[in-house]
Amino acid sequence: MPESTSIGTQLQKLRKERGLTQEQLAEAAELSVDVIGKLEQGRRATARMTTLAKLAVSLDVEISALIDKRDRLGSDRDGGSVLALRDVLTSPSLLPGMDADDDGEPTPIHQLERAVDQASTQYWAGNFGALLATLPGLIGEARVTHSALGAPAVQCLAQTYEVASSLLTQIGRTDLGVIAAERAVATAYQSENPLLWAWMQSVYSWVLLHQDRYTDAENLLVKVAEKIEPGFRGSDQEVAVWGTLLTTAVAPTVAQDRDPGEYLRLAGAAAERIGRRVPLYRQSFSPAKVAMQAGYGYAILKQPGKVLEASKKIRPGDLEGISWGAHLMDVAQAHLDAGHRRKASQTLLAAREVSEVWFRHQRIARSVTAEIREHERRLSPETRTLVKALALDD
Repeated sequence: MPESTSIGTQLQKLRKERGLTQEQLAEAAELSVDVIGKLEQGRRATARMTTLAKLAVSLDVEISALIDKRDRLGSDRDGGSVLALRDVLTSPSLLPGMDADDDGEPTPIHQLERAVDQASTQYWAGNFGALLATLPGLIGEARVTHSALGAPAVQCLAQTYEVASSLLTQIGRTDLGVIAAERAVATAYQSENPLLWAWMQSVYSWVLLHQDRYTDAENLLVKVAEKIEPGFRGSDQEVAVWGTLLTTAVAPTVAQDRDPGEYLRLAGAAAERIGRRVPLYRQSFSPAKVAMQAGYGYAILKQPGKVLEASKKIRPGDLEGISWGAHLMDVAQAHLDAGHRRKASQTLLAAREVSEVWFRHQRIARSVTAEIREHERRLSPETRTLVKALALDD
């Protein structure tokens, strides 16, 4: 379904199924009738995240029911299967009272850690097909090792679930992503490390965000941050995990059309206090990560000046892989909002270079491209490339 009509078509279908007029839906969502009319007629190709959230709540659906959010791996699966990953995550042997299906020899911890490192690297590089093929076996291997060795294997198993949750959420399978996130939290809770548990809670909140459960996501992050607040004498790692929770809270806050300034101020103070990049569970916390989230937040709030200002604080090499690609998409959104359509297209093309498979799954890339196409009488070479890459005419 073409992107330019998918939102409008779905919106009209859902509205009629619920017996609502455009006026009634507009009143329930606290939006103008004109916005709804333009979307349904295809005269407006995209809508702000906050607008989509209001419509979704009023229609009692997830945002994914309004937009074309589906698995776009296509032929880039490398033999992997979402169903195989589903089966290993929801194995009946994991139910209480059942014997766990964890037969086999445990893997030496150093080998398991190396395998988890490779899976994390594949995720952040956007190699989703190869990762999908690897994860079912890796989860089984981590479970066997955890069953045999206990505490030494907790972090590996928790982080394997974390990678699975992140991948599934990226490709639109939040139903499975939240299961993987729950398993990550439950596994981390078995350790004596509250920071690992707190980190996995941030992963869980990210899935809630993608399920449009913004209040739940924000409240969870705030509660966990309060539990682990490091105080004046906290270690760099404690401060970094705390700062990560606050930067993660930016996304659900702006989705509720609120300014994230307080979260950014506190996270920025944490980053300034540390004064360096702190490695965290195969990721990191740094001033650049705070600037990245500021850029995302203000892109959603349609404040392009603040996005571009935040971007100046990010130096080459500060962000890698799909983190860098995600930031480029926010910059592209800012250029579009500032009226610089060609610059927006060029920035999106740079984001695509990070990973074509990852890029195909990005809502911002699709909405920015759809809006650029809407304004061009004759498509530029950049726009034609983006339309083809995102399969907007399929």
